[in-house]
Amino acid sequence: MVERITIAHVCTVDMSLRYLLLNQLKFLKTRGYRVLGISNAGKDVGVVEAAGIKHIAVPMTRRFSPAKDLNALLDLTRTFQRERVDIVHTHNPKPGLLGQLAARLAGVPVVVNTIHGFYFHDHMRPLPRRFYILMEQLAAAQSDHILSQNPEDIVTAIEEHIAPPERLEPLGNGIDLHRFDPAKVSDDVIRATRAALGLADDDVVIGFVGRLVEEKGLRELFEAVHSLREKHPKLRLLIIGPPDPEKPDNLDENAAVGAGIADITVFAGLRQDLPELYASMDVFVLPSHREGFPRSPMEAAAMSRPVVATDIRGCRETVVDGETGVLVPVRDPASLARAIERYVVDPERRRRHGRAGNALAAVHFDEQLVFERVAATYERLLARRP
Repeated sequence: MVERITIAHVCTVDMSLRYLLLNQLKFLKTRGYRVLGISNAGKDVGVVEAAGIKHIAVPMTRRFSPAKDLNALLDLTRTFQRERVDIVHTHNPKPGLLGQLAARLAGVPVVVNTIHGFYFHDHMRPLPRRFYILMEQLAAAQSDHILSQNPEDIVTAIEEHIAPPERLEPLGNGIDLHRFDPAKVSDDVIRATRAALGLADDDVVIGFVGRLVEEKGLRELFEAVHSLREKHPKLRLLIIGPPDPEKPDNLDENAAVGAGIADITVFAGLRQDLPELYASMDVFVLPSHREGFPRSPMEAAAMSRPVVATDIRGCRETVVDGETGVLVPVRDPASLARAIERYVVDPERRRRHGRAGNALAAVHFDEQLVFERVAATYERLLARRP
């Protein structure tokens, strides 16, 4: 057990603490660490605190704002000093920069960053791409160690001179396999869940889980479904996730109206009953333009659902093409429609790829493996410090 070592995990929003990190924070607490969650205040803080994790609100914006960013830097520095933090662990681009700079200003002994996926990508214009690489280089210069969910991002970090190989380590990503267990969702529950959503037992349901932004490939998904609807009248689209009004590419239900599929699309919003919802789908689709190591296709695979995703970093880590799902080119509605249709017309293929996805999840997607790697990293770095 580790005695009174204080760890501060820093995110932009409390939603990340709740949905992406809470199980990890609880695990670290069982190891004897004193664990803090730092982010903007929000409606998810209560859930974090109810799990026994102290939350400290520090206002941060996801967009660059010199005055607000300076205030956040100073607030973080004071917080780390006041709480006598021993390890700062940052997540997401903005906390990765401000949180690590503040940790150095505060004299925090150990600074760790997790790369959840670089903001820059190959399809970005050269000037903004270079800007974001420079920000990553500045942030990485403050890190004692960098954990990357995606092994492809380690290669990118080395090639773009963001960090040297000796400070980079693959982390992976995982989910709660006890929660996402298809054996726990009965056929009666699936029928009831579908009925509550207005979906019939014989509908072929294409599912999506994520933020409602263009970057997730929703416009391509809408176009693909529109191209299939006349040929497959039982086709339905289930969209699960919240809007993201801070993002310039935010979408809402009007996008389905414009695509001519509003009558066969269900917008369920942010939900807590994800295992039941995945079980109510026939096929899961994530046509994203950019990812780090997404959880939703891992969750769908664990629930024995085939996955159609774009052939990009992150998604490639969650799908075995032709065995657990299909990878399609990014921003290609026609290829997306063809991949979806193959599952629509072939129930046995859906079942076969779903079973293979469940087997893949059992071996590679267990979040406990990730938690153990994080704890081992802390112990190793602490041992180097006086």
